[in-house]
Formats: sequence, structure tokens, C-alpha cells
Amino acid sequence: MSRRILVIEDTENNRRILNDLLTNAGFEVLEAVDGEKGVAMAAESRPDLILMDIQLPIFDGYEATRRIKANPELRHIPIIAVTSYALSGDDAKALAAGCDGYFAKPFSPRVVLAKVRQFLA
Repeated sequence: MSRRILVIEDTENNRRILNDLLTNAGFEVLEAVDGEKGVAMAAESRPDLILMDIQLPIFDGYEATRRIKANPELRHIPIIAVTSYALSGDDAKALAAGCDGYFAKPFSPRVVLAKVRQFLA
């Protein structure tokens, strides 16, 4: 059975790139386009890992992460922030919200797969 990854990303091109990359690597990919749907899908589908954009509609990736990590049934799911916020301290802010990892856009497909595999090992 393939590992399931939830991609919470509002930009269609970014979702398509991540979906293609991850499905070609053998992962099952679920998608949500805003923070609220992302939290609901995490609770419903119980993915093995979440890739979380930070700039999201309804509520941002920080809030979505806090809500997922506040749920005892979901807090074990690793969340990796995938964001265009790449200033000094942005990684610390994502980690403080509960993210387990962080990488900035634009990203290298090799780096994404390495980070995903690291968290799923």
C-alpha cells in the first residue's frame, strides 16, 4: 500500500507540480485548496504526511497546522511547510506553529522527495 500525502496548497500550478512529483515517486496524493479544507481532509483521511503551504485562504498554514497538531488523533502526522516565506526567522515561525520541517519555494524536486522520504522513514 502506498503512503498517502496531503498537499494543502491554493496555487493550482504548485499542486500540479507536487502531485506529479509525488505520484511518480509512488505516493498517493490528496489535495486541499485552503486551510479549512486541509484540516477537514487531515481528520477524514489520516494521511501519512502533510505538505502545508503557509499563505492559504480561510485560515493560513500556521493556523491549519496548530489545529491539526491540537487534535490528539492527528498530532503524530508530520507536517512540512512549503512556502515562499523564506526570510530569516520564517522557518522558526513555521516550526513554532507545529510544523516538523520546512522548505522554501521555489524548491528542488530532489529536495522535496528527500525530505518526504526522511519523514516517512
